[in-house]
Amino acid sequence: MGDFNHPGICWRGNTAGHKQSRRFLECIDDNFLLQVIEELMRRGAMLDLILTNKEGLVGDVKLKGSLDCSDHEMVEFKILRAVRRAHSKLTTLDCRRADFGLFRDLLGRVSWDKALEGRGAQDSWLVFKGHLLQAQERCIPTKRKSCRNTRRPPWMNKELLDKLKHKKKAYRGWKQ
Repeated sequence: MGDFNHPGICWRGNTAGHKQSRRFLECIDDNFLLQVIEELMRRGAMLDLILTNKEGLVGDVKLKGSLDCSDHEMVEFKILRAVRRAHSKLTTLDCRRADFGLFRDLLGRVSWDKALEGRGAQDSWLVFKGHLLQAQERCIPTKRKSCRNTRRPPWMNKELLDKLKHKKKAYRGWKQ
C-alpha cells in the first residue's frame, strides 16, 4: 500500500493517459495484482492505493480524512486472511481412477453413422460432444484440486510461469 501518484489512471476502465501510468498498470496486470480502494481522494484522483494478489484478502477499507495539514488521506483496512481462508471449489477430472475400458465401450456402442447422418459440422460436433460428456461423467470421477495448486489459477502452469519470469528479467534488463 502507499502513495503511488498516478492521477491519470482510471481504475474502473483500467486505462491511463500518460506513458508512465500505463507502464504502472501493465506492471500491476503482469503481477496479477488487484487495487482495492474504490473512493476517490485528492481532487477527484485515487493516489493512495492498496494492491493485493488475492481477492478477499483486504476488506473494510475506509478513508479517515487527512492528518493535520497533510494532503494525504489516512486509509484504514483489515487483512482478512486468517478469517476468510478460501477453500477451493474447483474440481478436476481424476484420470488415475478412470475406467477407460468402460469409456471406450460406451463410445464404441454408439452407431455414429446413424447419430451423425444428415447433420452439418456444428450439429455433428454437439452430438459427439454430448456422447463424450455422458461417457466422461460415468467413467471418470472428479476430485477437488489440491491445496497447493489452488493458490494459482488452473491455467497458470509451470511453462507460463517460466515465460513470465523471463519476461520480467528481459524488462529489467531493458529498463537499465
